[in-house]
Amino acid sequence: MSYPNVQLYIDGKWRPASGNRTLAVINPATEEVIGQVAHASRVDLDEALAAAEKGFAAWRKVSAYERAKLMRKAADIFRSRADEVARILTMEQGKPLAEARMEVLAGADLIDWFAEEARRAYGRVIPARAEGVYQLVIKEPVGPVAAFTPWNFPINQVVRKLSAAVATGCSIIVKAPEETPASPAELIRAFADAGLPAGVANLVYGVPAEISEYLIPHPVIRKVTFTGSTPVGKQLAALAGQHMKRVTMELGGHAPAIVFDDADLDHAARTLAGAKFRNAGQVCVSPTRFLIQEKLYEPFVEKFVAAAKTVKVGNGLEEGTQMGPLAHDRRIPWVESLVADARQKGAEVLTGGERIGNKGYFYAPTVLTGVSREARMMNEEPFGPVAMIAPFRDFDEVVEEANRLPYGLAAYAFTRSAKTATAIASKVESGMMTINHLGLALPEVPFGGVKDSGYGSEGGSEAIEAYLNTKFVTQAGL
Repeated sequence: MSYPNVQLYIDGKWRPASGNRTLAVINPATEEVIGQVAHASRVDLDEALAAAEKGFAAWRKVSAYERAKLMRKAADIFRSRADEVARILTMEQGKPLAEARMEVLAGADLIDWFAEEARRAYGRVIPARAEGVYQLVIKEPVGPVAAFTPWNFPINQVVRKLSAAVATGCSIIVKAPEETPASPAELIRAFADAGLPAGVANLVYGVPAEISEYLIPHPVIRKVTFTGSTPVGKQLAALAGQHMKRVTMELGGHAPAIVFDDADLDHAARTLAGAKFRNAGQVCVSPTRFLIQEKLYEPFVEKFVAAAKTVKVGNGLEEGTQMGPLAHDRRIPWVESLVADARQKGAEVLTGGERIGNKGYFYAPTVLTGVSREARMMNEEPFGPVAMIAPFRDFDEVVEEANRLPYGLAAYAFTRSAKTATAIASKVESGMMTINHLGLALPEVPFGGVKDSGYGSEGGSEAIEAYLNTKFVTQAGL
């Protein structure tokens, strides 16, 4: 199948950008231009804002019951197109086809989850102090939303924001990633084909800084939601704060993966290796600092390195590929610079540590030991297929290291002790922690971080709260 040229979606219509401006889309496995994506101008953004304002005025009047029915229809449509959309996603992003298909199907499940939450945005009645007085808490949609999403999970990150907005009666302008534009466009198309009214969902692409600097302060926009790096998130949160806009920030991480002496060694090594090299490590919750208690350190390193060496790297469309390329040309020099810096500061590369071939953005699964705390990769999010393994002596030492950085998105731990599991869950500063398995990012569970990893949740029943205003109404009989 061929890759589609991607248009803007504004006020219920697919159309080119004003002036027909486009940006090239590159397949990261081949470095070939496979298509074009429309590049929005300020004229296009103004039209999207007007459409969102109009769409919100109409959509907020639709009952939660009817919104949920439409969303379930959109989920069914999107699920039925999983094979086609997965191929598009792999072509533009690089991840193996099986991972791409899982992302599409998970996206449909997320729509279904939020469809049900639409009907459960409950208010409450507060007992009054006087006879004849009613005290009501009412939930109302916050208004038009501006959403900014990244290229590592082009569907997963859009669908959470889009579904929360639609479920609560808001309208939304999605600024989807220019590197991976077609798969989020197919998500929007599923909603459009399900009958979502014009103006409720709008889709634009362009220069991220230009679009965010225009949309966020605009009076039409009432809420901002962003998934991406911590430095950019801080800039956008500051801009939103100047205009008192509601904000959800899902930012970077540097997840500690803690393996205690009493853990199931084979299970821990196998599970963490799979988590590390998924999507070539381009995952905000990817385990990054592997902290292994001394007794298990050497056998864990041996098993983890062996697992890394067996990962089949290649074009995501080819059968048997377990890890695809990095998503774009900026990622290779970034990872190379982190590894070179670690080596210079005394780290040992046990496997990988280099680019694969000279065509496509492929980088070998990499494992390092002896990485100095002063090394950049121990302090900056690698966002690549790089694992740093270090030993620790006792509980207090590993807690200190786990909490050393300003990040606090996800954490992992492996232990057979219920006492240790309870203690480590209490002490590690993170928005999410998964113990003895991989249990993050399901539709029904919270998803978000603390500290420099952001605030707010994009999963579970908490996810819709940021899209709702709480109004208190008290009434006395005359």
